[in-house]
This record gives sequence, C-alpha cells and structure tokens, in this order.
Amino acid sequence: MSKKNKKNQNEEAKAAQEDIQMQEALNTEQQANEKQGTENDDPEKVIAELKEQLEYQKKEYAFKLAEFDNYRKRTLKEKADLIKNGAESAMRDLLPVVDDLERALEAINKGGDLDSLKEGVGLIYNKFVKYLESQHVTAIDSTGKDFDTDVHEAVTMFPATDPSMKGKVIDTAVKGYMINDKVLRFAKVVVGS
Repeated sequence: MSKKNKKNQNEEAKAAQEDIQMQEALNTEQQANEKQGTENDDPEKVIAELKEQLEYQKKEYAFKLAEFDNYRKRTLKEKADLIKNGAESAMRDLLPVVDDLERALEAINKGGDLDSLKEGVGLIYNKFVKYLESQHVTAIDSTGKDFDTDVHEAVTMFPATDPSMKGKVIDTAVKGYMINDKVLRFAKVVVGS
C-alpha cells in the first residue's frame, strides 16, 4: 500500500469518527430536549420547583447578610480596640527614658558633678532620639536649605547678608519632624529675604 492510500484511509477514518461523535452529540441533545419537554408538561410541578429554588435562595441570602453583618461588627470592634490601645507599645517603650530623666533630676537635686550631669542628660537625649528613629520619626533638616512650604512654616523673614541666602532658611526656631514621610510637625524657620 502506498503512502497516499494510507493517508487517504486515515483521513477517511477520522472523518467517520467525527461523524459518529457529531451524531452522538445530536442524540444526547434530542434526549435532553425530550426530557425537558416532558418535565415542562406539568406547570404545577415547574411552579413548585421554582418556589423551592426561591426559598433556598432566600435562605442563602439571609445567611450571607447575617455573615456580612457579623464581619462588619467584628471589624468595627477590632478597629476601636486598635485606636484605644494603639499607643500602648509606644508608651511602654518610653518608660525607660522617663526613668532615666527621674534619675537625672535626683542627681541634680543632690548637687552632683556638673560634667557627669551633662553627660547623663546627653545619654538620655541620645536614647530618646534612637527611640524616635525606631518609630520612624525623623527630624527635618532646615537650616541652609531652600524654603519649602511642604515642610517649613516661616515665622519671620530676615534680610539676608549674602545674596545666595535669599529664599533659604537662615535659622530654625523650632525643629520639625516627619513620620513615615508625612509631616508630624512643621519646622518653624526664619527665611532670608
């Protein structure tokens, strides 16, 4: 048998198989239509089935509604708890700094060595700054920078001695701070004019 004959036989077999599958699909569709036709003959049965489906859907809807209401109440309670107790860990971490400040005040009242008091207060300050950094609070560097209304608040304008200082911050009256790239407190500055 030649290759051409084999190829023709394979194509004919495939075509015959496709015809059989098509006929089976049509038979299945006809059977489904006949079955549906016999079911649709009894309108009372159809109405009863539809009522049953409607009741089921109503129960499902009520269940989902109750589930959503419970979820809403739970999230509101969790949010209120977060707001109420949100500062708890921040305040707990500040207590060692308060303890150090109390010890420094006792040392001042006892009339201790001035150099050791300065050193102690410096250590407390550094401890507090490290705590602020751990909470993502950073100081705004202002002096010598261009005046920026997004982070600075001008308290006064002062004539600049150097022309290059016009529109720049000459002095910082009150240091500003940012938390997570958001201004926590604007820097109060003196601007050169």
